[in-house]
Amino acid sequence: MDIVKFKKQPILGILRGIKAEILSPLLDTILRSGLGTIEITMNTKGAPLLIKKCVKQAKGRLNVGAGTVLDMESLKEALDAGASFIVMPVLIKDVTAYCVENHIPVFPGAFSPQEIYDCWQAGATMVKVFPAGFLGPKYFREIKGPFCEIELLACGGVTAENMSEYFLSGASAIAFGASIFRKEWLVKKDFKRIEEAIKKFLIK
Repeated sequence: MDIVKFKKQPILGILRGIKAEILSPLLDTILRSGLGTIEITMNTKGAPLLIKKCVKQAKGRLNVGAGTVLDMESLKEALDAGASFIVMPVLIKDVTAYCVENHIPVFPGAFSPQEIYDCWQAGATMVKVFPAGFLGPKYFREIKGPFCEIELLACGGVTAENMSEYFLSGASAIAFGASIFRKEWLVKKDFKRIEEAIKKFLIK
């Protein structure tokens, strides 16, 4: 992962449950939109193959990573497929340690102040605060009080309308998933609507 590139456009798109047959046109849509970073969750059917296809099709134009990495086996599968960063819903110590030791950007998940602190101490590139929407941007402002150096990724409940509030409250990055990659849009292959929805996050 080009972490410098990510910090210039700190927005992560999450693909979960994506069907193989729509991956190519969806990826074309993502590239047209200007989004620079996506993850494919490892609980998506055939995730390693999808990651490999994304890396090949993107040709360096995207940071492609793996999400929902829950153990060392899925970590190995993700890295073998070409994932350049790793995201987790919680702190999984052996996965995080491996990523830190091998200089792989890693985003473990947390919710409480203690969990956020533990993730950062474990070497997180950023701590994914999930689900962010339950407590909202004010929670980030409070967390950044004692933990001013900890970089936070807001995930869950972030919209194009409230995104700026999360950044102003201390989030270093934000993520979106099913709210943009909607099942009904994907079934209808309404890629134009998906592209327009992504662009709302990027034009700020």
